[in-house]
Amino acid sequence: MTLPKRVPDAEALSSALADVPLFRDLPGDDLDLMAQACRVRRFRRGEVIFHQGDPGDALHVIMAGRVKISSPSETGVEAILTTLRPGEFFGALALIDGAPRSATATAVDPSETLVLPRDRFRQLVNERAEVRDLVFTELARELRRLTNHVEELHFLDIAGRLAAQLVRMAEEQVRSRVEAGEPLPAEIVVEGSVTQGELAAMVGSTRQSVNKLLGYFTDDGLIRVERDAIVVVDLPGLQRAARR
Repeated sequence: MTLPKRVPDAEALSSALADVPLFRDLPGDDLDLMAQACRVRRFRRGEVIFHQGDPGDALHVIMAGRVKISSPSETGVEAILTTLRPGEFFGALALIDGAPRSATATAVDPSETLVLPRDRFRQLVNERAEVRDLVFTELARELRRLTNHVEELHFLDIAGRLAAQLVRMAEEQVRSRVEAGEPLPAEIVVEGSVTQGELAAMVGSTRQSVNKLLGYFTDDGLIRVERDAIVVVDLPGLQRAARR
């Protein structure tokens, strides 16, 4: 069940849109028009935003929380394709080609999204080259990420795939610090309360196997597992483990 809608005023909504890379270069008047077209939706932790196969009727921009994009199997096992954070968007592919949703989107944490209807999204993409370029850049990035994921599934064992996933998560934290001009930490705390089950779904394994491998990585001095976090203590070593 969706949480009750919290409706921000127009000025607050326009300001929020201006912080989203997809809309950042739009003039103020266009942002105001965009804000009028958007609606705010809030989701509980674990709530499905849309299912694979649903009609593609809107673009979602994450304002708070985290959203996982996954592909479920008929047996109930899911493959987590990616996890998105505030400022990122999802649902564009179905809006472009008119096909049903290609994956399922689920709120990992209590989350809030701005929802842009399909007709307004298509108008924006057609009229604004800068927005169209950002959408295509994001889709290209996703295609590259999926290609890399397929390569890992074919060429790396489970230990290598898990190491590669942890490296990506750690590098994301490092990248955000570099962009903010902050010094790099000796240890990198992987943000978000990712579970071992979620890690298993990301690398195509089981929770039991992931648990065992995390123990090996800990014994090798690569990571430290805390109650609510995984801490990377040797990023170069973890990168080498991902290439074995």
